[in-house]
Amino acid sequence: MSALIPLPRITDDERRARLGHRHLLAPGRRAGTVEEVADAVVGLHASDAATVYLSACARLSEPSPAEVERGLYEDVTLVKLLSMRRTIFAVSTGLAPYVDAAAARAIAERERKTLLKSLLGCVDAARPWDARRLAETERAVLETLAVRGEATTAELAKDVPALKEQIVASPGKPYEGRQSVGSRVLRLLASDGHVRRSRPRGSWTSSLYPWALVPPLPEVPVREAKAELARRWLASYGPATEADLKWWTGWTLRDTRAALADVGVRKVVLSHGEGFALDEDADARPAPVGDWAALLPGLDPTAMGWRDRDWYLSPEHVPFLFDRAGNVGPTVWWNGRIVGGWAQHANGEIGWRLLEDTGREASAAIETEAARLSAWLGDVRVTPRFRTPLERELVR
Repeated sequence: MSALIPLPRITDDERRARLGHRHLLAPGRRAGTVEEVADAVVGLHASDAATVYLSACARLSEPSPAEVERGLYEDVTLVKLLSMRRTIFAVSTGLAPYVDAAAARAIAERERKTLLKSLLGCVDAARPWDARRLAETERAVLETLAVRGEATTAELAKDVPALKEQIVASPGKPYEGRQSVGSRVLRLLASDGHVRRSRPRGSWTSSLYPWALVPPLPEVPVREAKAELARRWLASYGPATEADLKWWTGWTLRDTRAALADVGVRKVVLSHGEGFALDEDADARPAPVGDWAALLPGLDPTAMGWRDRDWYLSPEHVPFLFDRAGNVGPTVWWNGRIVGGWAQHANGEIGWRLLEDTGREASAAIETEAARLSAWLGDVRVTPRFRTPLERELVR
């Protein structure tokens, strides 16, 4: 009887070494284009307008908001999709059809059901809302955009009055509020892949976007799309656990396991249990990249890439760096570990604080990265959408 072949073992140190290489964080690995960055991390978080720029520029050899704007608004080689975990991601046009089929389609269907239910609470409605009226309003918006070219929600409401109506959100609750029908309808049209956000009015940190029409994405079978998304994620974030992939995608356990089976992954031993890796990655050893430091923004894809984070983040640091909803704030990295946080002061200076002792070499490298960040930000001031305790403390 032949002896059982032991599973490949991948240590935490080896996982951290992969980050500098695959996530383009080591200085020698930085990219030339925003599309390269987006593909390296399988999509840039875009819930906060500034995060896309900060995440991309941290990984560009020549950081420039203009390079990010080129991809988003000029060449339109990046597409924003409400997708994994019901979060907005900016993904390359090559990956977009797979993200759309693997995650965005199902979310769009749920968004439509939720909106129809919410519209029942519309106050002072010209007539009752139902699926038919919603479809009529959507068609009117698309026809208006075809004429205008692009327009903000407020501008569209001048031509489509139904968008001005108000929905009562959370009626009877202490946090009851009102939302415009327009904001919800445009979000739904974006989820369905009919419209996109154009260049914001104002600076690149602004959230005042006009909307524009977009051509439909190519259709990909759902099963094929999920397998491809799982493969791409493992190539960038692997080795990792089944729970990590399930959390990152927002899939069911059944869909997660099916995608892993379709990819044909190998089991590996991690420091805290079993995980999975692509076949070609299971026995590979990461290429050396040298010491590296990075200042990453809130909601950066690297910080939010796994459910289980102990191998790159001490549990003791979580209360300082995350808000109550689980959103990560700006983080300081040293050789694949989160070691502190940073913030921008009102005068533009970048302040940072370490939460553990990393030595003088690390401090010098972090100082260099802070100066690099401050240089390309220039006169721009950035406040994270999701404030965290350490970030708030640093800007006092």
